[in-house]
Amino acid sequence: MSNPMRCLWISRNIPFPLNEGARVYSANLAQSLAQSGALVRFLGFGDANTVPKSASAVEWLPVPGKRRDRMLATLSNWPIAAAIDATEAYGALLEEQLREPWDAVVLDTYAAGWALDRCVAYRNANRAAVLVHVSSNHEEMLWDAMAREAHGSDLRRWMLRRNARKVGTLERRIVQSVDLLTTITAEDRKSLGAVAGHVRELTLTPGFNGWVAGARCIVAATPRRVIILGSFHWIVKQENIANFIKIADPIFKERGIELDVVGEMPSSLLVDLRARCRATHFHGFLIDVAPLLNSSRIAIVHESIGGGFKLKFLDYIFARVPVAAVSQAVAGLSDELQRAMLTNSSQAGLIDDIVLHIDRIDQLNQMQERAFALGNAQFRWSDRGEQFRQAILDVRQQPASLPALHAPGAIPSHIDLTENKRCRTHA
Repeated sequence: MSNPMRCLWISRNIPFPLNEGARVYSANLAQSLAQSGALVRFLGFGDANTVPKSASAVEWLPVPGKRRDRMLATLSNWPIAAAIDATEAYGALLEEQLREPWDAVVLDTYAAGWALDRCVAYRNANRAAVLVHVSSNHEEMLWDAMAREAHGSDLRRWMLRRNARKVGTLERRIVQSVDLLTTITAEDRKSLGAVAGHVRELTLTPGFNGWVAGARCIVAATPRRVIILGSFHWIVKQENIANFIKIADPIFKERGIELDVVGEMPSSLLVDLRARCRATHFHGFLIDVAPLLNSSRIAIVHESIGGGFKLKFLDYIFARVPVAAVSQAVAGLSDELQRAMLTNSSQAGLIDDIVLHIDRIDQLNQMQERAFALGNAQFRWSDRGEQFRQAILDVRQQPASLPALHAPGAIPSHIDLTENKRCRTHA
């Protein structure tokens, strides 16, 4: 074993600023692995100047140039997220990096699947290397659900169904080709593990190293306000927030409750929502959310579409704000922690629960105190880095249990998504 362990991390973005859950998870998991004693070199689009000094344990290496045009990417046989990232510049940077020795190569989410064939070739030529897939969801299930429930034109829904099929095909190839699969929730580990077959699996729920509120007590003078934090650029997030506000806003207006929504969203969606909302206030991205959290009685996790762990849970718990969530969104939380929250199987039912509990001050304080105590014990990033490093070591030390080859198809000598003949192997 080389000392220290050397890990090449292939991602979508240099994940700073930390303005959405996927970035927060990738940044902190990579840093926790580095802090456990590994050398981690992290590739992605973005600006290295955005990386704070506190993240210096990782080598952050930006991809030159820009992503591919999104409209052109829709014509590819890759899913859109993979197609827009698979530029010639990224392919060349990857080739350069793979000339060095690596103990582990990480494909961060299914969008890094454009690099799968090249990384499989590297692993097969360097049998001590471990190929890892860090997943953020069971993407096939998520995209299938979104395609079924999406609104809009026939063309839009057809494009979603088409992309969902491509996502499922690529995700299955990835999990069947790697040596180690990490998931954020036990639920994803079970469902993706059924696809993966022989692949080693590890659940790495997030840790927390953000802002922690001091002692807080909700009182009668605390405004009758509730809050949602998020990033709403992804189409799944847009569907979720639009559906929730459509139901909640008129009810909250009638009951004298105000809703704060914090996070960026496309201007077209923002204009549409503002035009029909009377109790909801949109704040965009805020560097400091503490004042709004401190003036809220309840924080909401509203996503009825999409799996995975919702990192906003941790922001709420450590801000000492009671949490209300749809039951589909609580994957990855312990049973004890779920009992310290309001949960309901539907958005409409959750809204009714919020209205019912908004003035039960004693109960709200008991909820936030219990959740904070549990969260403090359960969510440490340092633990995740050690677990991840040990899992890689375990795979390296017992390679005989793995098949000699996970060949997913022809291995390309370069990246060119306009070459449809070669791309048909990924359809």
